[in-house]
Amino acid sequence: MKNLSAVIEKFPVVKNVKTVSPFGSGHINDTYKVETQDADFILQRINHNVFKNVEGLTGNIVKVTDYIARKLKGVSSKMQVLQTYKSVNGNYFVNDEKGNYWRLLNFVEGSKSYDLVENSKVAYKGGKAYGWFVRILSGFPVDTLVDTIPDFHNIDFRLDNFRKSVKADAVGRVKEAGDEIAFVEKRAGEMREILLKGKEGKIPLRVTHNDTKVNNVLFNDDNEAICVIDLDTVMPGYVHYDFGDAIRTFTNNAGEDEKDLSKVSMNIEYYKAFAEGFLSETNDVLNETEIKYLPFSARLMTYIIGLRFLTDFLDGDIYYKTKYPGHNLVRARVQFRLVESMEDHFEEMEQGMDPGHP
Repeated sequence: MKNLSAVIEKFPVVKNVKTVSPFGSGHINDTYKVETQDADFILQRINHNVFKNVEGLTGNIVKVTDYIARKLKGVSSKMQVLQTYKSVNGNYFVNDEKGNYWRLLNFVEGSKSYDLVENSKVAYKGGKAYGWFVRILSGFPVDTLVDTIPDFHNIDFRLDNFRKSVKADAVGRVKEAGDEIAFVEKRAGEMREILLKGKEGKIPLRVTHNDTKVNNVLFNDDNEAICVIDLDTVMPGYVHYDFGDAIRTFTNNAGEDEKDLSKVSMNIEYYKAFAEGFLSETNDVLNETEIKYLPFSARLMTYIIGLRFLTDFLDGDIYYKTKYPGHNLVRARVQFRLVESMEDHFEEMEQGMDPGHP
């Protein structure tokens, strides 16, 4: 921990350190909890191989959290906002001797998170938290943010990469994925719908979180959501990216690596609960077209993730870590089966767009 001590010393707010220990279950950044006599903090090494523009990423986070803090000032709310701290050089990050980037955040006291959605109440509260995030940032000047990962959810970009991979067949795997390739192409046209509506100006760009998993919402001991965390991918986008990816992760009855596709389906009750919570916060913020396409966005985002797994399989597993040959193909099949389940439930999903409490 000697090198961590050298990093921590560069943040003046930290005094009288008692312990430093690994924290959380994230796969991208290295995270540590720093306990002191007066307060606790979160120290993170930002993965600059994934996030090439650390300065831009940091700027996004500071702008968004400062804006939320101003909105919350003097308002009675259970919701809190993360705080980032300046280093001795006046920046919100420091570099170590190896060139790694480190930042310091407040530790949200009395908080817990869920790695899995345990019931409809958690789904509802998660939906409400992510809806709150959209609502409180609805007046934010989105054009002041940078793209931390360019084309992250751009379906045209993803389809173009996929088709290049099919054509190149770099490692001879196209023959193993005929059904999956056909699945992608059959739905490729309709999956451009939200992108096209955005280009037509019918869906506005908003501040989007872009990683709306259940474990990026912190809850208190009363199971009330109190904070939205992991803001590295905050950037301009469509609200459907957040709603759709949340439904993908909140409602899957099986894991991403499930080989038995008969176990893969969407939990429609969790969907309805999340949608109710989300719309209870955003119904007066979103326009009619945005609300109309929320159910479809679940299919879009699940399709995109499956497409990315399949593309990586065809490329020879160069992006995602795999545990065995064909792992990415298994992952793609799970996502595509989930898309099919959403198609089966789509009428119910559209009916679940009325705001209210469960």
